Amino acid sequence: MMKTNRSHHLPMIIAIGMALSIIIPLQALAQKKNPPLVFAHENQHLSLMQKAYYKERTLTAQPLLPNPFLMDNGKKEVKRYGQWAQRRAELLASIQKYEIGMKPAVSMDDIDARMNGDTLIVDVHVDGQTLTLSSVITYPKGGKAPYPLIIGASRNSIHAQLFTARNIALMTFRESQVNNYTQWGKHDRRGLYQFDRLYPSLTANGAYSEWAWGFSRLLDGLQKLGPEQTHIDMKHIGVTGCSYAGKMALFCGAMDERVALIIAQEPGGGGAASWRVSRTIGKVETLDRTDYNWFLESMKTTFAEERVDLLPHDHHELIALCCPRAVLLLGNPDYEWLADPSMYVSAEAAIKVWQRFGIADRIGYSIVPGHDHCQLPESQYPEVVAFIERFLLGKSDTPTTIRIAPADYQQKYDVKRWVNW
Repeated sequence: MMKTNRSHHLPMIIAIGMALSIIIPLQALAQKKNPPLVFAHENQHLSLMQKAYYKERTLTAQPLLPNPFLMDNGKKEVKRYGQWAQRRAELLASIQKYEIGMKPAVSMDDIDARMNGDTLIVDVHVDGQTLTLSSVITYPKGGKAPYPLIIGASRNSIHAQLFTARNIALMTFRESQVNNYTQWGKHDRRGLYQFDRLYPSLTANGAYSEWAWGFSRLLDGLQKLGPEQTHIDMKHIGVTGCSYAGKMALFCGAMDERVALIIAQEPGGGGAASWRVSRTIGKVETLDRTDYNWFLESMKTTFAEERVDLLPHDHHELIALCCPRAVLLLGNPDYEWLADPSMYVSAEAAIKVWQRFGIADRIGYSIVPGHDHCQLPESQYPEVVAFIERFLLGKSDTPTTIRIAPADYQQKYDVKRWVNW
């Protein structure tokens, strides 16, 4: 286990050790082998997700965090990893149906990809329309192809040297090529984004659905060309982003099972933080106070204020969509708006999913003060490096049981208040 109680964090942090926080059910110990670290397809169980998406359901109030193991029928609960596919499909359907809109599937037959020097170019064809994505791949100076790859959602806010020094390639997902909404500059509006040309029936979608769709098309291009042309190892791809792009990285990684590692940096409300918890902790980004260019406008209509309890899921289950793959959540409690106490509760609840399958060292969080927004401090480098080395470089003996948060979080924001499962 990584030693997380480092002197330069005290007394501001708590470090929760293996004996206290990792309780592995007997059925997980009985498994012959651990679940895979990554998969070869965007969505292994697309048909299950689509079936759940179109199924009508009655919304009932759930003041506490919903049980991520309980199937939609309310009768069956996930006890072992082999049952997780069905439940993951239900959660994926719920998040699309009630929060961000449908992420449409695309056949590989509708993808054309090519390399122009070090630039990946992907053409996506849908009903006679074409959308083109491009991104430069920055290859390391050392190492040997095929290389692991980290993709920055909009950009990579983590010091590039943490990757390049380890011979990991870099790439940026330019989300404006799909949906150019921005909070600060000139942009189009719903119905006029590039995505909308291809899917005129999905103009109500939130940006996070459309961005996740575009991100997956980049991976389609890499996969279709293969390592012979791209020099990229499809089994070791990560995604990261900060702030609104931290949310983007989480949605993109959660919804594409080809991503081995998700690093969501300071994602705030609508990212790793729970909508239910955020509503109780002050001046933070809540479901009522987020940017609705990112989400379905119907989410606010249906689930605003106390009606948030009707939401069939919460964002501990968005995090859980990444399971059994690896997730690292990075926080900054100096910025109240980011709702890091809510992310802490959400992360602690999500960890229980990985715990049930005996792989709790594939998820971690580090919430550390004393730095500017989206400026990763050196004190958090060890956490990031540990996850990079284990899940992008395959160093399986690297300790990644990381639980770091301000010292008062465990008492003030006790996850047991929100979890009764």
